[in-house]
Amino acid sequence: MVVFLYILIGLLAGTVGGALGVGGGVVMVPILVLLFGLTQHQAQGTALAVMMTPVFILAVLRYYHAGNVKVQMAIFIAMGFVFGALLGAHLVQSVPSPYLKKIFGIFLILVGVKMVFFK
Repeated sequence: MVVFLYILIGLLAGTVGGALGVGGGVVMVPILVLLFGLTQHQAQGTALAVMMTPVFILAVLRYYHAGNVKVQMAIFIAMGFVFGALLGAHLVQSVPSPYLKKIFGIFLILVGVKMVFFK
């Protein structure tokens, strides 16, 4: 069941990332902190591991060596993320640019308010 939830997080993060052009960490980090109880460092390290490319490899290694990467969790989230990004990119193509801009801004505001004012 937990593996399914990890894949679902990846799917959600990929869909939002693909649809809004944001990094999946904008979605994954709050979920990992608020729903799975990871520390902020663990959530950031795990989210970076999900999105690991040559750009992120050194940051991921630093978090990993400090014990702040949940490797198995990152692998399963990445599985969902790949397909979610494709789904999000596909779905958003028919959304007019002005609406997409508003959706993007509202999403960032809501995430920011949640992270700053709520546990």
